[in-house]
Amino acid sequence: MVKFIAEISSNHNGDLERSKKLIEVSKVCGFDAVKFQLFKVEELFSPEALRANPTLSDRKRWELPVEHLPILADFARGLGLEFSCTPFYLDAVDELAPYCDFLKIASYELLWHELASKCAATGLPLVMSTGMASIDEIDNAVENIRIHFPQVELTLLHAVSSYPAPAVECNLSAIQSLSTRYELGVGWSDHTVSSGVVNRAVHRFGAVAVEMHVDLDGSGFEFDAGHCWLPQQAQHLISDIRAGVSSDGDGIKKPVPAEIPDRTWRADPSDGLRPLLEIRKNL
Repeated sequence: MVKFIAEISSNHNGDLERSKKLIEVSKVCGFDAVKFQLFKVEELFSPEALRANPTLSDRKRWELPVEHLPILADFARGLGLEFSCTPFYLDAVDELAPYCDFLKIASYELLWHELASKCAATGLPLVMSTGMASIDEIDNAVENIRIHFPQVELTLLHAVSSYPAPAVECNLSAIQSLSTRYELGVGWSDHTVSSGVVNRAVHRFGAVAVEMHVDLDGSGFEFDAGHCWLPQQAQHLISDIRAGVSSDGDGIKKPVPAEIPDRTWRADPSDGLRPLLEIRKNL
């Protein structure tokens, strides 16, 4: 079964009650987990970058207050959802580990093996996004975990780190090639807001997980970038995919329970009329 992860990212707008509403909406939409991001602007960007791009400091408003973590984790689990968060600085791993069901390495941090190693050292399952990465870079990231933390459950997410991502550049077949190369479950981190792309990722290429950025009402800090799903869109998509997965069956061609009442109303081979002769006697 596909695991759906609601990426709240910074659409919480720093507000605890809005965060809770986003978790509630994620539950209604059919997500299995919610994920936040824990960063500090001064530990996310270099001093040179902040001097050259002063507007980067505006993202201070986007930060998740650390004191919200235990509240949100309890709230999510109370609704039957897993709780996760992406750390963007080393000390964040220590702040997150007591509350998370799994940790996530973002595409932009894939090269920073020290962060992944610290995450893996917690023993929690680890999800790693691969946007922008070459195959050699992914090889090195996977090898780092497999050599030093072989016991850790690792899942990769194929991703295109463009916001939004063009459907024609999604290269969804990479899901299968990565899965084969590493003998791992591989999912899709969506930035397209396209139901066609997500359905293709699951039904054609076997994505084991789908991460989707979600917003409550279009007023989240990240919504204007164009890569976030609104609740009704997400709910319809997840419902459709779950219905599609449930329709697989066992592959054995036979009458199914829903067809049984109509079997006797087929054309009788003796005269081509409906229903079968045996049924006509009792009409």
